[in-house]
Amino acid sequence: MPPTVAGPTAALAGVPAGLQAQGVWAGRRQLFVRFAAEAETATMYTADALANELRRSAGRSAYHSVSISGRDPLSNVEYLCATFDKSPVELPVMLDTDGQRPEAIPELKKFVRLTQVTLEGGAIDAMVERGLRTLHASAAAGMQHALVLSPHEQTSDSQLLRIVEQTHGVSGATMIVIHPPPAVPVDRDRRWMTLLERAAALHADVRFALRLPPPTGMR
Repeated sequence: MPPTVAGPTAALAGVPAGLQAQGVWAGRRQLFVRFAAEAETATMYTADALANELRRSAGRSAYHSVSISGRDPLSNVEYLCATFDKSPVELPVMLDTDGQRPEAIPELKKFVRLTQVTLEGGAIDAMVERGLRTLHASAAAGMQHALVLSPHEQTSDSQLLRIVEQTHGVSGATMIVIHPPPAVPVDRDRRWMTLLERAAALHADVRFALRLPPPTGMR
């Protein structure tokens, strides 16, 4: 008798439920498929096990969507396809990525509704090129697509405006969300109103919003 083939597996930092911390669906209650980073405690899930876990969780409570996130999720395309080809839940699926592996996007177009490219911290400029390629691939695949900018306190307005302009050149349908750094007193700083005014002149859909801090907000 031939051995049983278990199918693809992946190391996940659990399948928690929570509120999306940032981006287009911020505040939405989601099921999170989080690929584990090196320092995180991981559990190995087969694609079947993940599909069953999503099905059980969605059957116990109400959720807006599923978020695929964590460390380099697009390095697990075969695993994701094996999981979601089974249509485990009737919920929209969001991919949250830092823009790595744009060539993998077309394989996910059957089940990913929204691709959200999140660029954050002091290295935003270094990540822009691959982020733009991912947005282009998502637009070409017919997905909803968004760019989330979470700048460092030292990130300049000119840097952010340049990224907004470049994004518009890739796809005018991109939803852009700008989150200020957590410690910035936005209620006393008109910089952000001016920045949003200038950004809106470059691209029609630019939003300014505060992130939900952990543990309430999750990614």
